[in-house]
Amino acid sequence: MTDLTPPRLSVLDTVPVWQESSAAVSLRHSLDLARHAERLGYTRFWVAEHHNTPSLATSAPAVLAGQVAAATETIRVGSGAVLLPNHAPLAVAEQFGVLSSLYPGRIDLGIGRATGTDAHTARLLRGPRAAGPEEFVHQLAELMGYFAPPTAGADVVAAIPRVSPGPPVWLLGSSASSAVSAARMGLPYAYAHVINPADCVPALRAYRDAFRPSPQLAEPYAILAAGVIVADTGPEADRLGWSFAHGQLLSRIQRGTTLPRPDQTDAAEFTPAHRDFMRQRLATQVYGDPDTVREQLTELVRESAADEVMALTMIWDHAARVRSYELLAGLLDGARAEDARMAVEGRG
Repeated sequence: MTDLTPPRLSVLDTVPVWQESSAAVSLRHSLDLARHAERLGYTRFWVAEHHNTPSLATSAPAVLAGQVAAATETIRVGSGAVLLPNHAPLAVAEQFGVLSSLYPGRIDLGIGRATGTDAHTARLLRGPRAAGPEEFVHQLAELMGYFAPPTAGADVVAAIPRVSPGPPVWLLGSSASSAVSAARMGLPYAYAHVINPADCVPALRAYRDAFRPSPQLAEPYAILAAGVIVADTGPEADRLGWSFAHGQLLSRIQRGTTLPRPDQTDAAEFTPAHRDFMRQRLATQVYGDPDTVREQLTELVRESAADEVMALTMIWDHAARVRSYELLAGLLDGARAEDARMAVEGRG
């Protein structure tokens, strides 16, 4: 196989919290991972949003993005994603206006239409007037309006600090409908292969087919966000892959807790149904030694025509997680990584 193309690689972090650890430790690991990613030449580092989920410490993406930006110097930083139904658009515009003012040219604003939590928690986040999914398009238009150039004489509320143009707005999703929505608005799009691998290729094709140029983006640009685990050897990758699947199973069984550590699990206790679930979860991952992962990602990128791969690596051993990103970065030569960094402002 040829080298992975296109050259851009990025990081998505959900800040997993494991048993016998803490959210504070996981957040520090996130900052450490961001520094490694920058040193390795990754294009951007995004953090997710989840609520009422003890196993994921990403309840405040704007706050965490600010800490990541402060801990780094050049890598782009953003949300993957701010889940807009949970927020007032004005508040999001102000938060990312502050970030863009402090870290000009480095902030991305990824937006999603889900809530990332249960219905009761979603109501508590926004109160009795919480926005429903059907209001998402209006919310997004309002948000983007705060970053538009001011209209002379217009009596409108401004998001302060005012930044125009604002940070690049991305739409995130895991379906053809979200892909087409991004295309029709002329926005860059990030597809969550990690959630719905089956529809990835048709969704990204639909995005390119339906794309309409906009002031923000002249040509379609798509990120493929995938679960990726790379290890030095195939057997080690298998071990880490199954540890991911074990953690997913135990998290499902033990809801409302931090993530169980797979290394402390007795595999003999797993039923056939448990093993089927783990195989299904493992099938969502791109995993293996560097040659295997290069081959898998090259084929995935070729089929989807993605412009960028954003890797989410969910393994409990922080050193192994950092090593996975090191090996993944090694699939690119230094010149390509430098080209990716220099091209960010023009395309991403």
